[in-house]
Amino acid sequence: MRLTREFYYRDTLQVAKDLLGKMIVRYHNQQLLKAMIIETEAYIGTIDKACHAYGGRRTNRTEVMFSKGGLLYVYQIYGLHFCMNVVTEEEGTPCAVLIRGVQPVEGIDSMAKLRYGQRYDELTSYKIKNFSNGPGKLCHALSIDKSDNGIDLCHSKKIYISDTGFKASDIHESKRINIDYAEEARDFLWRFQIKP
Repeated sequence: MRLTREFYYRDTLQVAKDLLGKMIVRYHNQQLLKAMIIETEAYIGTIDKACHAYGGRRTNRTEVMFSKGGLLYVYQIYGLHFCMNVVTEEEGTPCAVLIRGVQPVEGIDSMAKLRYGQRYDELTSYKIKNFSNGPGKLCHALSIDKSDNGIDLCHSKKIYISDTGFKASDIHESKRINIDYAEEARDFLWRFQIKP
């Protein structure tokens, strides 16, 4: 069942934990792709120096973060890779959850071709290990790019997140990575993982 607006309108840290085990459903070129979320990071603009909208900073890039919960916030890093975030809480509160890692479930050959240009059974063990264990990697595998920025997950036919009924019983909390510039926010335990 597709997640409703009410799911995303809640506290960002809770949404980040509750997204673990949920399924990203993506239609790409008439192919159905499914991947289970196994790692997330929370970003809360009002207090979080690692957040693009820290202190209410509103730009063309961050505008979608100020929208209603349940929208996609997609941005590019290093001029190469895209990152998929889910906007949380109510309109005007710039918060989002970064999807950091997924486990492919359906359409794996199609994802492998998007990620590496090869069928899954042609991949080396190294490629399999690094298939979708990072935000840029999973966006390659699911063909998510800037054109998906602002999509409403509650109504879109091309991408949404569904509830599988899975409840993560053992969630590992740790510091977020690649945010050394964020002063005290570097130490927030806002990264959440389950075992794939």
